[in-house]
Order: sequence, then C-alpha cells, then structure tokens
Amino acid sequence: MASPSVHRDIRSHPTPGPAAAPAPSTASTVDGTALRGALRCHPSGVAVLTAAGPEGPAGVTITSMTSISAEPALVSFALAESSSTWHRVRSCDWFGIQLLSADQHDLARRFATTGIDRFAPPTRWHTGPHGVPLLDGCLSWLVCSLHDRYRLGDHHLVVGAVRHTVSGAPGDSLVHVHGSLRPVAAPALTEAGAD
Repeated sequence: MASPSVHRDIRSHPTPGPAAAPAPSTASTVDGTALRGALRCHPSGVAVLTAAGPEGPAGVTITSMTSISAEPALVSFALAESSSTWHRVRSCDWFGIQLLSADQHDLARRFATTGIDRFAPPTRWHTGPHGVPLLDGCLSWLVCSLHDRYRLGDHHLVVGAVRHTVSGAPGDSLVHVHGSLRPVAAPALTEAGAD
C-alpha cells in the first residue's frame, strides 16, 4: 500500500494523456428495488450481530457479513441508517457475530423482527469476552473490536478486528436466497485416506 505522501504525489501529478473520465456519479445507479431483485439469486450467509448497547443487549440478523482480510483478521457488515439496532450499537467498541446453523432459522427470524425483546426467552445467550452478548448453539462466534466505520449511501459499513473466535459443533449452514432462509449441507466427513 502506498504511503500518504506517495498517494498525494500521484494525485498532484496526473498521468499525461487523454482527459480523465469524470468520477462516476451515484445519481446514475439503479433504484433499490431493481438492485434487490437482481441480487435475490445470490446466497448470503445468515448471521446475528450482537453488542452490549447503552440500553442493554442489542442484536439483529444480518446477511451482509463478509471477511475483508486474514492478516490482520478483519470482517465487515452493513446496517441501514434507518435500523433501530444501528442506533443502539453505533457507539459500541465491541460486538459479536454469530454464524447460524440451518436449525436456527427461528432465531434468525426472531432477530429480524422489530418491536420485541430479542434476548428474552426462548433466546438462549450468555455474556462473552468484553461483555459482548453471545447466542448459544451457533456454528461459530466472532468477537470483534471496532476497526473503522463508513457512511455509504443509506447504510453504515462497519469493519471489525476479530479478537476471539470459537467454533461450535459442526452442522449445516443457513443462507438467505430467493427471499427465504435455506439450509446448506456441510461437506460429508470422510475417513482418512478414503477417496
């Protein structure tokens, strides 16, 4: 990655040649309905974001979690500016990401429902490192510290530095595709040396 001074030099001394094309404008993008329609066939992993907010534990189902970097370990997720959960977690320095198993579709729906206490029974959870609320029975857990955040369009992109990971029992994964939650079978375990 270039140092800031090199980056400034590149910007202040443009490459000779034809005039540079103007920066792309977001005004020319498709509308949200068209984008959502085009992406319906793209499977997204289902996770639950949790944090210990100022008003108590907060959490929401997300399908925007992605790995950014292995060294350092960075992941990201996005929440809408209009999300009530965003307003409860935006000041948190620590958060958890739970990767849900195929049999946790009810938990995914619960954490996507507005106007309820998502942490009340039947939700089972415990307090993890740095006070982060963690849901029980997931495929794996990530505990992250805030690395950076960006306002992009109508969403906030949050980048987290992964500080702790725990793997649960192996099982099938849960994805969101074509507007519904669907299981994805885990690879079959084979005996060592088998073809």
